[in-house]
Amino acid sequence: MLTLFLNSLLVAIAIVIHHEVLNGLFKLGHKLKLRRNLGVLMGVFGALIGHIAEIWMFAFGYYYMYHSPHFGTLTGNFNGSLIDCAYFSFTTYTSLGFGDVEPHGELRFTAGLEALTGLVLITWTASFLFLKMQRYWHRYEEEN
Repeated sequence: MLTLFLNSLLVAIAIVIHHEVLNGLFKLGHKLKLRRNLGVLMGVFGALIGHIAEIWMFAFGYYYMYHSPHFGTLTGNFNGSLIDCAYFSFTTYTSLGFGDVEPHGELRFTAGLEALTGLVLITWTASFLFLKMQRYWHRYEEEN
């Protein structure tokens, strides 16, 4: 039950962070009158910052769970440090999955949920950036 609660909390926080970042970028884009390229760059860098925040949030979750006796362990090229948890989180969130760190026990479920969450949130970002670029393309076509 504790695993389900903690995993649900991690996923929910990641979704809220992502929503707030994209919503903030959308509002900022409407307030600022930026040139087309600057608006797109602002969207890309803002989205990357959001993804990095979500990845680090999962890293703190792994760090807590790894050092608790209730959730399983991570083995392989891993020493239990926060930076190793962040590395594992980056490779899991992006579905890169080098395989040099392997989750065991209930941490396998967390890793699977992070990979699914990363896939959904990266896709959400791609859709957001596509719409942002499409808006600038239409504006550019109207100007020329």
